[in-house]
Amino acid sequence: MTKQRRSFTPEFKREAAGLVLKQNYSYIEASRSLGIGESALRRWVDQIQKEHKGVTPQSKALTPEQQKIQELESRIARLEQEKSILKRLPRS
Repeated sequence: MTKQRRSFTPEFKREAAGLVLKQNYSYIEASRSLGIGESALRRWVDQIQKEHKGVTPQSKALTPEQQKIQELESRIARLEQEKSILKRLPRS
């Protein structure tokens, strides 16, 4: 029997990281109180800190600002792809 991998919303990750960053919980205290792994919490805190410095993550963004940036970058890529396809069409 395989163990189902849990997934968490960006909001949950932000709030969990906030326990460490804003409310001065230790990683151990926060992870135990939330029932999550300490390493996951450390990754979320690290990602939040990088996003606040303006670094766009490779994975799904946690902060609303970085989420918007990722959405816009995705839209730009799609439009550039469409433009490239249209350029290759024969003109009549």
